[in-house]
Amino acid sequence: MGNSYAGQLKSARFEEALHNSIEASLRCSSVVPRPIFSQLYLDPDQHPFSSADVKPKVEDLDKDLVHRYTQNGSLDFSNSLTANEMEDDEDDEEMSGSNSPPIPYSQKPAPEGSCTTDGFCQAGKDLRLVSLCMEQIDIPAGFLLVGAKSPNLPEHILVCAVDKRFLPDDHGKNALLGFSGNCIGCGERGFRYFTEFSNHINLKLTTQPKKQKHLKYYLVRSSQGVLSKGPLICWKECRSRQSSATCHSLKPNSSVSSTVTPENGTTNGYKSGFIQTDAANGNSSHGGKSSASGSTPARPLTYSLSPRPSYASGDPATMFISGPPKKRHRGWYTGSPVPQPGLVVPVPTVRPLARNEPLLSAPGPQTPLTGILQPRPIPAGETVIVPENLLSNSGIRPVILIGYGTLPYFYGNVGDIVVSPLLVNCYKIPQVENKDLEQLGLTGGQLLSVENMILLTIQYLVRLGPDQIPLREEFEQIMLKAMQEFTLRERALQMGAQCIPVSPGQLPWLARLIASVSQDLVHVIVTQNSLAEGISETLRTLSDMRHYQRLPDYVVVICASEIRGNEFCVVVLGQHQSRALAESMLTTSEFLKEISYELITGKVSFLASHFKNTSLGDDLDKLLEKMQQRRGDSVVTPFNGDLNECVSPQEAAAMIPTQNLDLDNETFQIYQPQLTVARKLLSQVCAIADSGSQSLDLGHFSKVDFIIIVPRSEVLVQQTLQRIRQSGVLVDLGLEENGSAHQRAEKYVVRLDSEIQTKFEVFMRRVKQNPYTLFVLVHDNSHVELTSVISGSLSHGEPSHGLADRVINCREVLEAFNLLVLQVSSFPYTLQTQQSRVSSSNEVHWIQLDSTEDMGCEEKLYFGLNEYSKSLQWGVTSPLLRCDETFEKMVNTLLERYPRLHSMVVRCYLLIQQYSEALMALTTMATLRDHSTPETLSIMDDLISSPGKNKSGRGHMLIIRVPSMQLAMLAKERLQEVRNKLGLQYRFEIILGNPASELNVAPHFVARLKTWRGNEQEEWVPRTYQDLEGLPCIVILTGKDPLGETFPRSLKYCDLRLIDSSYLTRTALEQEVGLACCYVSKEVIRGPAVALDLSGKEQERATVSENDLDELLIDLERPQSNSSAVTGTSGSIMENGVSSSSTADKSQKQPVTPSFQSPATSVGLDEGVSAGTSAAGEMLKQECDSLGPHMASSTTSKPSSSSSGPRTLPWPGQPVRGCRGLHTALPPVVILSKAAYSLLGPQKGGKLPASSALLPHADVAWVSALRPLLHKDMSSEEQSLYYRQWTSARQHHADFSNQPDPNSGAPSFHPRRLLLTGPPQVGKTGSYLQFLRILFRMLIRLLEVDVYDEEEINTDQSESSEVSQSAGEPWPDIESFSKMPFDVSVHDPKYSAMSLVYTEKLAGVKQEAIKESKVEEPRKRETVSMMLTKYAAYNTFHHCEQCHQYMDFTAASQMSDSTLHAFTFSSSMLGEEVQLYFIIPKSKESHFVFSKQGKHLESMRLPLVSDKNLNAVKSPIFTPSSGRHEHGLLNLFHAMEGTNHLHLLVVKEYEMPLYRKYWPNHIMLVLPGMFNNAGVGAARFLIKELSYHNLELERNRLEELGVKRQCVWPFIVVMDDSCVLWNIHSAQEQSSQSRETGVSSKNVSLKSVLQHIEATPKIAHYAILGIQKWSSKLNSQSLKTAFSRCHVHDFILLNIDLTQNVQYDFNRYFCEDVDFNLRTNSSGLLICRFNNFSLMKKHVQVGGQRDFVIKPKIMVSESIAPILPLQYICAPDSEHTLLAAPAQFLLEKFLQHASYKLFPKAIRNFKSPVLAIDCYLNIGPEVAICYVSSRPHSSNVSCEGVFFSGLLLYLCDSFVGADLLKKFKFLKGATLCVICQDRSSLRQTIVRLELEDVWQFRLRDEFQTANSSDDKPLYFLTGRHV
Repeated sequence: MGNSYAGQLKSARFEEALHNSIEASLRCSSVVPRPIFSQLYLDPDQHPFSSADVKPKVEDLDKDLVHRYTQNGSLDFSNSLTANEMEDDEDDEEMSGSNSPPIPYSQKPAPEGSCTTDGFCQAGKDLRLVSLCMEQIDIPAGFLLVGAKSPNLPEHILVCAVDKRFLPDDHGKNALLGFSGNCIGCGERGFRYFTEFSNHINLKLTTQPKKQKHLKYYLVRSSQGVLSKGPLICWKECRSRQSSATCHSLKPNSSVSSTVTPENGTTNGYKSGFIQTDAANGNSSHGGKSSASGSTPARPLTYSLSPRPSYASGDPATMFISGPPKKRHRGWYTGSPVPQPGLVVPVPTVRPLARNEPLLSAPGPQTPLTGILQPRPIPAGETVIVPENLLSNSGIRPVILIGYGTLPYFYGNVGDIVVSPLLVNCYKIPQVENKDLEQLGLTGGQLLSVENMILLTIQYLVRLGPDQIPLREEFEQIMLKAMQEFTLRERALQMGAQCIPVSPGQLPWLARLIASVSQDLVHVIVTQNSLAEGISETLRTLSDMRHYQRLPDYVVVICASEIRGNEFCVVVLGQHQSRALAESMLTTSEFLKEISYELITGKVSFLASHFKNTSLGDDLDKLLEKMQQRRGDSVVTPFNGDLNECVSPQEAAAMIPTQNLDLDNETFQIYQPQLTVARKLLSQVCAIADSGSQSLDLGHFSKVDFIIIVPRSEVLVQQTLQRIRQSGVLVDLGLEENGSAHQRAEKYVVRLDSEIQTKFEVFMRRVKQNPYTLFVLVHDNSHVELTSVISGSLSHGEPSHGLADRVINCREVLEAFNLLVLQVSSFPYTLQTQQSRVSSSNEVHWIQLDSTEDMGCEEKLYFGLNEYSKSLQWGVTSPLLRCDETFEKMVNTLLERYPRLHSMVVRCYLLIQQYSEALMALTTMATLRDHSTPETLSIMDDLISSPGKNKSGRGHMLIIRVPSMQLAMLAKERLQEVRNKLGLQYRFEIILGNPASELNVAPHFVARLKTWRGNEQEEWVPRTYQDLEGLPCIVILTGKDPLGETFPRSLKYCDLRLIDSSYLTRTALEQEVGLACCYVSKEVIRGPAVALDLSGKEQERATVSENDLDELLIDLERPQSNSSAVTGTSGSIMENGVSSSSTADKSQKQPVTPSFQSPATSVGLDEGVSAGTSAAGEMLKQECDSLGPHMASSTTSKPSSSSSGPRTLPWPGQPVRGCRGLHTALPPVVILSKAAYSLLGPQKGGKLPASSALLPHADVAWVSALRPLLHKDMSSEEQSLYYRQWTSARQHHADFSNQPDPNSGAPSFHPRRLLLTGPPQVGKTGSYLQFLRILFRMLIRLLEVDVYDEEEINTDQSESSEVSQSAGEPWPDIESFSKMPFDVSVHDPKYSAMSLVYTEKLAGVKQEAIKESKVEEPRKRETVSMMLTKYAAYNTFHHCEQCHQYMDFTAASQMSDSTLHAFTFSSSMLGEEVQLYFIIPKSKESHFVFSKQGKHLESMRLPLVSDKNLNAVKSPIFTPSSGRHEHGLLNLFHAMEGTNHLHLLVVKEYEMPLYRKYWPNHIMLVLPGMFNNAGVGAARFLIKELSYHNLELERNRLEELGVKRQCVWPFIVVMDDSCVLWNIHSAQEQSSQSRETGVSSKNVSLKSVLQHIEATPKIAHYAILGIQKWSSKLNSQSLKTAFSRCHVHDFILLNIDLTQNVQYDFNRYFCEDVDFNLRTNSSGLLICRFNNFSLMKKHVQVGGQRDFVIKPKIMVSESIAPILPLQYICAPDSEHTLLAAPAQFLLEKFLQHASYKLFPKAIRNFKSPVLAIDCYLNIGPEVAICYVSSRPHSSNVSCEGVFFSGLLLYLCDSFVGADLLKKFKFLKGATLCVICQDRSSLRQTIVRLELEDVWQFRLRDEFQTANSSDDKPLYFLTGRHV
């Protein structure tokens, strides 16, 4: 600690701060260094160098990183170095004073007028290599072109011609003293002195010019003729111990493309990094030496592949061969300069992680001109010579983590070190936009100083401890937190606090201080001159080290240079850490190649021989032979017997298990979540269709077809085929016939292999040939192999490279308008980048799984990654996620012994030995038990003992995941051999799960599977893993990625011990654990406590008597939850006193977290080793047997509502039958390697598993080191947005070419592409198959419509017309029609819940019958689906060629083309002027008359009665519409057969903008604002008033033209916005068979219906004409009269002239048409219904006459109880809650429900109806109303002898007088209800009508509607008849 820097500290503050600091760093548990250091030192003025000094360094480092590595293995750091390159110290005589400044060299001034520009000679000619690279330069014989370096132009090389006699030979010798050279710029020759020459070429040196120092490189021409930098000139014996043939300069090969790669990236298809070249290069891979070729440094500018110099040396090892690189290279562009493998590097291959900058140039060959790279000078001493045999001596291959500053060159045995850019991007803080900075909580200026970064790094390494390896993502978060803290402190500083940065001087001291607490795991080395010193020292220590010495895990080398500021790097020496870091630099493909290379070249032979012996030292093979001999021919019994029982092979093969019928494999069910997701997909497709982008027109298609593309996995293909067949989707979509669908399914599933091209072309042909079919291309597991075609064409040997890209992103797919692409993935992160082709709005995410639990009805729950992580908090001793510590210790020992092998090879060999020995230990050699890890032993024990327990012979599946194909085959062979020699070949199967091939199962196991399944045909063989349900087996699953195969429920163990630190991306890690994800049964939630835990050690407590039951429940430590502990148990107590369902009662009541109270006697999850003991076995059996019945009788308790936290534990499996019950109960157990466990295991503070913070996928890169953390509450939607913001596609990724628009920056999405994401094995396949089905149904539904199908009501009471017309007449005859009586009964079924209208016949109907038919609650109205025809009315969703002009406005004629016109008229009813607005599109102006001068609207044109235009309809059509701007059927183009017609939409003022937006070509009639809350009565009233006023105006206008007034057409059509189809009916002749005459009906257009009615003779004598409502029950009975005189609704022709004095009641909300019809009829006018036409009304679910949501006027709280109808009224002046709804609405709703209160005598008493004068109001279905008009000469129902049970007076006018009322008789106790506008008129009415004479009133009988006084409440009074 005693350090000279301490002198800079001031006063005693130091001691105190030091103590605090040490104490804090010892205690500190968070990761950010506390602000102690910076509080302490650091006065602001102590900064010795300006920030500008540091800055260029960062940028340089930025630019240069790419070139650090080349693909042939040379580690390339050269380009970031500054100052001279290859000088030895002894060369610097003038620098001998070490740190004394150099003596400036005085140069002769240049001659007058000569050029002095750097890079040009004095004659002004350009000498820079960049400019001259393409020139043909003539040089005299014996001269060579060499490159000189100018200190002022570090990035350029100057070209000179020098006599080669003055240059050294290959050995650095024999150069003549002196100089002879020519200037190739101006051509001047014969310079004899280098000083003179250096002046001429403007080197402007500050030191004595020396050729050795300034002539650096040979220049060479590439095969393309481009002049470029070649090898270094070898002055001074090459400074190396070898001859130049094996010169180890580890310099950059300039061949890397200079596109700056995104990090981890490949450059133009090359992986930068070591690439193993074949041993054929003449280099033994054991020697530790490797031949290397030096080449020049490179600096990234904007060029593509740069040429590579060829070598002058004759040594074959360093010669460059032209032509493509060897197979092991990632890529190669033909036609571009090609790098050559110049260096054979021993394993492992190393791939640097990489870069963040945008790519500067496009990939692809470019002109050679751009191919020059300029060198940069390198300071002396910046070289490190790697010691010989470093790896062999130390067993460690050090990893150098690039830090900040320039790394030295490495020479010598470079194969034994690895340079990793893991953390380098953390130190280069990119330019972040301000909005992102704010999101991160940073201010723009607050970036960390280098000193702080160094201290943070050391602190991080100290924290890591001995087990963990550094993770980039973890460190980035630490940096971010530190910056945020600095920002906070900076803000505090502005408020006056003091804050001081660390000065470079204090840095070494502080660094050592932090490292001092690491127990020697982290060392700090501080050097003065360069990092090279520190690295060399470290490597030297390492190679000289003795084995007993302990090395630090990390050495942090800090170079505190005066000139350049601080620089640092980290040398990782930890055995575990260095290996893990080196291996994690390889991609999966690379390390799999590496492994196969090690196996092929026999490097594993040492390891293999090590494992020839057992752990006890015996020869394994001999032992097995011995056992086989001892056993003889017999084999262990296949099932239902102990491992000691033997039978002959024939007997074993013939044993038949019992059939097991609880398989639910065959039934394909779609569960609720799948349905929900399918609907989400469908609604997303609809959203695409509805968006304005015109990219999808669903109305165009009538069929759905599909193809499913899956990765190359035979099992996955079969699995998908099975799902397609079971789901029946092919038959449902009408694609295949029922019989052939099974065979034909295969053409719908295509594998991404070499044959895909032809199959896909066939599919695309189908797409083109069927434009009316909507095709769906499903790309399943779309995250796998998503590499681009371009990089694919460069890859040698990876067959699937770029195939997906070629198919999914080809032009035909993108352009086909009838093709949807659905990408499906469990790990969609690689599809969610800045270049994503799928819009985030087109992503459909699986529903949040906890919501499915609330459904309660689901029998199964999903158990996925999160549940596995959470399960670790359950506090049980046998968790579902485990790490086998013993195994890890063994692995670590072996890895130290075999440092040259990839760790997966070592792990695999060990695993094979573990399983082999476990098998032997369990069968014959118990002595081996202690040498197997308990984990392996218990798995194997369970696997081989479970079939023996019963006659069914079922057992478990174990998956061993071995990614390398060769290792997997090795494992299978070894295990099979051991199994067979032990005689277990009939006991369990060993299967190689290779994606490329089909499953191969031994015939006797197939026979067993068939027996269990029961009904399979002879030739059946298992094709999917699910087919192996129940088979005891080990599946060795190989392949680069698991590809989404589903495993059976009998899968119990998933061994992922091989998945190690090579899997450091989120996708790679999570998809491995995804293998075990599954659905588990809810019902077994009772079981886990029994099944869960207590391993063999606790067996002695197993004999518990009944009275101990109280103590049985052990509340295992449970994670914090807000639930109280559940107490009490239920369930039977068995003989041995275990409550079999100790948690049954809690079944679903389980609170948030499973707080298991486990019976003490439950058997271990894997039954431990002791399962053999008979007591335990016996007990287990009883437990299982009794488990069944209790599960069935589960208690019916509901899940208690609970807040967040892990959900009820879903334990899986079937309702348990037989002994295997307990085992299917649990999700599979997953055994992980330590590295994976630390990433997937539980995190402190409930964070997401650490795996979620990793890079999401190897094909993408982080955009910035500064980014927020993914937090645990992020839904998958939010994660998607996060990845879209913070990751970008690498160059070899298929989406890389999809760059955002350069101008707008907007990403380019494919409009018809969707992404379905959901966790692994959650049921996505079923979901998208269901989506196809409902998509098809929807397309059919788009061609269908739901119409009301209800029979007429009250037909039995209708009056039959005595005067019948002959049936065939097309029109009514006015004479006979007027003699028909009017049928006052309402027949429209929509009025089934309304009050009946009294007729004399009604009095005779038995009341009981009526009572039965009336239903209280509103019933669901019957609808039926009809196909739309060419005559239908449509809503906005219909698009077709014919009507698009009718619907849309073209872009040229925008909305502004319609004009707004006010139209004012006076209304006697309203007693005021009414101002309406017309919105008239330009195209419709011809229908109106405007004044000459001001374009003032005068009237709407009306035709004449005499007009005979066959192609037109005379009546204007008015459609009132509200709330249905999208769904109203307002497109009458097809219904009117495309003819010209006048159609006006009548809309409320506040809805006008919406209607105008959707129907820009329609004329709108906008009601005044005062009617915004009015009902439909107001709209009809205004339509009629306006039309009458317009009729008068037109009569006046036409009269002037000589037309008689009565000749103007007086009719209008008023129709609802839900009228969809019109039909014509005719009665057919009666046939002999059928009693009833049939009815033939056909669809006709609205135009023909209207034209027919308009042609009625003497039409002007009818007041209203209408047609009947369609129903499927229409029969000849209803058609026996062609015309009825009765109510008409919904679609009427209204004679506004005749009905001038009958008005709609504009206050009304309900029944306004019944009221109007009754008043029209009582005025003696004719209403005629044409029965041979019918109208279909569509069931529209939105808008229309919807009820108001009645809320209190003043909201007190958000949640209010619903308000009942009886609360709609109150006593005047009371404290009642006032409501915000129109008074009239409240009154009508109240009357509908209040008949019991108001008219008790009238209830079901139809003989004595309620008398209503001049109005019809609905007062409830159990009351009849007798309508009487008070007008003189009106026709009314006969009231002779009727005693009324009540009187209803509603807003009565002066026609109602006391004399009128005296004519009617009332029952004793009849009731009265008088309704008036206000209290005074109420009193006046009572007086005027002399009501008090016969009616008795009480004060408390006065009421008002519950409105405030400004809402004008209505008042009413009730009274009793006396």
